[in-house]
This record gives sequence, C-alpha cells and structure tokens, in this order.
Amino acid sequence: MDLSVAVYDLAGGGEWACGEDRTYVTASIVKVAVLAALLLRARDAGRWLTAGEERLAEAMIERSDNEAATALRAAAGGVAGLDAAHARLGMTRTSAAPAWGLTRTTACDQLTLLRAVFAGADPTMPLVTGSAAPAVTDPAAPTGLDERSRRYLAGLMGRVVPGQDWGVSAAATDGDWALKNGWLPRSDSGLWVVHSVGRVRNCLVAVLSDGHTAKDAGIARVEEAAVSAVRRFA
Repeated sequence: MDLSVAVYDLAGGGEWACGEDRTYVTASIVKVAVLAALLLRARDAGRWLTAGEERLAEAMIERSDNEAATALRAAAGGVAGLDAAHARLGMTRTSAAPAWGLTRTTACDQLTLLRAVFAGADPTMPLVTGSAAPAVTDPAAPTGLDERSRRYLAGLMGRVVPGQDWGVSAAATDGDWALKNGWLPRSDSGLWVVHSVGRVRNCLVAVLSDGHTAKDAGIARVEEAAVSAVRRFA
C-alpha cells in the first residue's frame, strides 16, 4: 500500500507533505479539476455556466456522477482542455488521460488545486447559482479562478451526499468540511485506489493512496492520515 499526504494551513501558511510527488490515478477526485477547467473555459468566453452545465456540475461533485463528468470534460475541451487547465492552475505533475479517471496526479498538485479553489474564497458563504449569482469580481485572479468560480466550486464540495462524505472530513470537529473523494478498484490487480481531498477546519488536505485490499480499508487509512496531518496545525 502506498499513501501520500499534503496539507496547507490556511491560517498560518505552513505546509507539510509526505510522498507528495508519487503519482496516482485520480479516480473521481479529477472531477474537481474538470469543473475548474469548465469554469475557466466559460470565463474565457465571457459567460457563466448554463443551467444545464450547473445541473451536471452539481451531480458530478455532490453525487460523483460519472456520466456528468464525461459530459463536462467534453464541454471543457476534452483531454487537451483539461491539461490546459492543469497548466494554468500550476498542476505541473498532473496529466489527463482519455479515460478521465485514469488522469495521473500527485498529492502536491492536488494541494495546488485546492489552494486555487479555497484561497481567497469563503466556503461558509451560501452557494449562489444562476442569474442570482454575483458578477465576476476578480478577473485577474492569479489562480485563474475568479471569486465567483471559487465560491461555486467550494460550495458544491461542501454538499457532498451522505455515504460519500468520508475522508478528510474525519478531521473535522464541527461538521465544517468541503471535499471530493475518489475510489477505484484496479482491473489488473483488484486492489483499490482511495483518495480524499478538501478543506477541513483551517487546513487544505490531500490524501492519495492505492494498493488497498478493500475500499473500506482504504477509507480507514485515508481518514487516519487526514486526522494526523491536520493535528500538525491544530
């Protein structure tokens, strides 16, 4: 079993990582990058997401719907569009694959993505979509994601459905978390990939792992690692 952890303290700016440069297939955590890529593409075109895109985004992040992910990655420009977003967001060790769940990434790059989503965003603000959403207010955001996009994506990650809300949330003390998990049994070995990335308390945490004999065993190991990482900044 291999496991990598990267954590960033939003309050103090400290970082800690272990095995952060080892690459893993993403499984469903790639869906955060897929939505980021679509938001960037829409913004470049001078528009917000359509109502249909919003419905698919909610399904993809909150329920980890795979058909929604396939549709939205295509809308974001496919493999090339996703890799363009990776480059724009500073994810230098992440490479898209024709099968989106086989995109390869590192814990360090996932932390970079989390910082692009949560740095400068207030995840406690209510999620606002459609015509009621505020106008873009930060068109020159260094991360490439403006305030509206960051708040939207962070809000969806805070509404992941029960049953998929394990992982970094284990380190929460008050139910305040926002996350996306990924899980995938590998066809060649039968072993499980289990990942969790997100915000909990004042920390951004990415825990990536593979080689688990069962999904539940992987979840337990990921949660243990997340709790240990956050305690470094408690």
